[in-house]
Parts: sequence; structure tokens; C-alpha cells
Amino acid sequence: MPAPVHIDPRLLRAFVAVAEELHFTRAAARLYVAQQALSRDVRRLERELGAELFVRTTRQVTLTPDGERLLPHARRVLAAQDDLLGAFAAGQARPLLVDLNTSGLVTGRRVLHRARELAPDCELMARYESGLTGAAAELLAGRLDVSFGRFAGLDPALRSGLEQQPVRYEPMAVVLPEDHPLAGRDQVPLSALAGETVYAGAGNPRTREWTDLAQRLFADRAVRLAPPLPLAVGDEEFGRIMAKTRTPVLAVVDFPPLPGTVRRPLVGPVPLSPVSLVWRKGLVHPGLTALRAAVAEIARGEGWLRRPADGWIPDMDAEVMNRGVPDDPLVRP
Repeated sequence: MPAPVHIDPRLLRAFVAVAEELHFTRAAARLYVAQQALSRDVRRLERELGAELFVRTTRQVTLTPDGERLLPHARRVLAAQDDLLGAFAAGQARPLLVDLNTSGLVTGRRVLHRARELAPDCELMARYESGLTGAAAELLAGRLDVSFGRFAGLDPALRSGLEQQPVRYEPMAVVLPEDHPLAGRDQVPLSALAGETVYAGAGNPRTREWTDLAQRLFADRAVRLAPPLPLAVGDEEFGRIMAKTRTPVLAVVDFPPLPGTVRRPLVGPVPLSPVSLVWRKGLVHPGLTALRAAVAEIARGEGWLRRPADGWIPDMDAEVMNRGVPDDPLVRP
């Protein structure tokens, strides 16, 4: 029988536990697994090696000559694996770079704050990359670790290298000059924007997912997207450009206030911005674990993932958000 190309270290760990205990029940308790699962792993290892490793009777368990020959090799492999995992764990102490898109946005900031409380020994550093499209390239290149945003709006080639966990269906709003005819309303029906030109990041390559969401929202509603504006970096510059153009801006209800403007929630229906926590596939870091736990805790406590009956969201986003809800009860919203 040809030698196996790969042996799962879990199988070796099961073998070593039984070889040292010479008792399946004690070995299972030592590994915190069911005895049936332990026996299954040992049988699988025997099949893969083409060798019987134990002599089992109703009264005792002993090693066969092949089992005795395997034992020192298995111990060395497991010791090497433990060394590797220990070195990797030490490397996890590096700062985790967390993109919050824009300073002042509430959702990401709250999640980050709670994650820092849950993992006080981790350094979680905030970054501000403006949009998820821009951040996604940085995530894949390893220059960022985590971001927030509309995952369904990314190019499929970018999504293929990333993972996501739904965070929030965030109600959308419009930011208006304070003397705009609609500024006196507590809420702005989408129908009232008919004939308006609204800015939604057109021309900004870092926020394409947001512009796409706006196009889907305004389709068939007679709302025009504003043409590209000079790319403004920072709240002060963005506010200055908006004051100069006096163009309404599509935003979310927690968008930071700008001088000379008012923010009004949109209704009829309530458009929703689907926010996910996004990270590159394969990332393992205690800070990411803390962020995912923080998302689950806050989303559950505040109903962030409960869609209102009159909520609007593209079908593609609903599918992605539903698919991304974790099965792990520790992080399930």
C-alpha cells in the first residue's frame, strides 16, 4: 500500500493519547472528545498507514510493533506543530488594522470600541479608507486586516478572496443644505426626491459599491446621480465641497453632521445600507475574534440585523447578508 501523502495531525494526537494512556476512555477524556470519535480517528489513521497500531481486547489495549515504531515519530511531528502554532500565536500580537471607512461613522466605531474591551491585550488600530472597494484591495494585499461595508457591491474577483459577517441593516438618509425645501421635514419620502440631483460618490473609485447601491435605489424614481466631484479627503474638505455645490448627499442615519446641513432619514420605503465586517480569507488573529464577537453582541442587543417591514434592499444584498450569518452560536446575531 503506498504511503499516505498527508496525515491529519488530529489523528496523530488521538494515537499518541491512546498510546500513552493505553485506555480509550481515559484518552478521550484527556482530549475532550467522545470515545466514539476517538476510536474513529484511530481506525482512520490505521487505514491511512495500512498498519494495525493497537491490540484491543475487552480487558486491555497494547501497542503493536507498528504502533511502537510510529510513536516517537508522531511525538516529534506533534511537538513541531505545537512549536509552529506557538510561534504563530506570538506573531498574532501584531496590531490588527481595522478600517472604519470614514471618521465619525457610528457602526464601525462602536464595534471597534467593544472589541477593544473584549480583547484588552490586543492592539486594534483604526484606519480610514473611505470605501469598501478601496479597502478590499488593501485587505487582499495584507496592508489592512478588516473593514466594514457593502460586501455584495464588490467585484466577484475581490469577494473570492474575502470573508464577511453581517453587521447591520443601516437605514439611509439624505444630507441637505439647511435652507433646502425638504430640510424642514422630519423625514424625507423617496418620492419627494424626484427631480433632485443627489451625490453618491460617483467617480470615486474607492466607493463604487456605494454608488452602485444608490443607482439601484434611485432607478425608476426619477432621482439623478450627481456627476463626479473633486475627491475630498477628510470631513472638513468634504463639508467644504458640499457647501460649495449645495448638492444633497445620500448617507446613512448615523452620518456625522456637517456645518450648514441637516440630515433627514429616508422613508417610503426605508432604504437600508447592508453593512458587513469583511476580512481576507485565512486571517487568524485574536482581534478578529473579538471583532466578530462584538458584532454578534451589539447586533443581537440592538436589533441591527432585523429588517423593518418597509425596508428596501437589493435582492443580491439580501442573499449575501443571509448567507453570511454565522452558524457558530457564539457569534450568531
